[in-house]
Amino acid sequence: MTVLKLLGAAAAASLLLAGATQAQAPAPTTAELKNAAGETIGKVTLTAAPKGVLMRVEAKGLTPGWHGLHFHEKADCSKSDFTSAGGHTHPGGERVHGLLNPKANETGDLPNLYVDSHGTGMAEVFSSLITLPQLKDKDGSAVLIHANADDQLSQPIGGAGARVACAAVR
Repeated sequence: MTVLKLLGAAAAASLLLAGATQAQAPAPTTAELKNAAGETIGKVTLTAAPKGVLMRVEAKGLTPGWHGLHFHEKADCSKSDFTSAGGHTHPGGERVHGLLNPKANETGDLPNLYVDSHGTGMAEVFSSLITLPQLKDKDGSAVLIHANADDQLSQPIGGAGARVACAAVR
């Protein structure tokens, strides 16, 4: 009987610890992803991680293929070409783009997003280059999807082309 009581106490303690861990987990930030016409085409969910930020992107209505994906400076998707979101986030000084560039300093650089033949793109991406509090500063930030793939090397945006979708992160 004592063994059963000990097992029961251990199980209860495990549940309490699990509940405490879940209670301390940061709340994710979700932003609607909009196209140039202002229509909602998906969402972006950002979760703070100990050494960066985890981002989940869910999009529909995009052209099939690879698309550049970046964090931009301002939570402003008001212009239909999304230039109101500014450039890629970066720590200051001269901007150097590209995950494959040894001199890169842009914290907005991310892997490309793949969109299937039905126009649906989904990805979960981790960045150790920036944190959720930095993305949610006084100006906020934006997640942008570009028309073309980012080659992760050439300047200024890796040949990613026009901005086709935007999510304002506040």
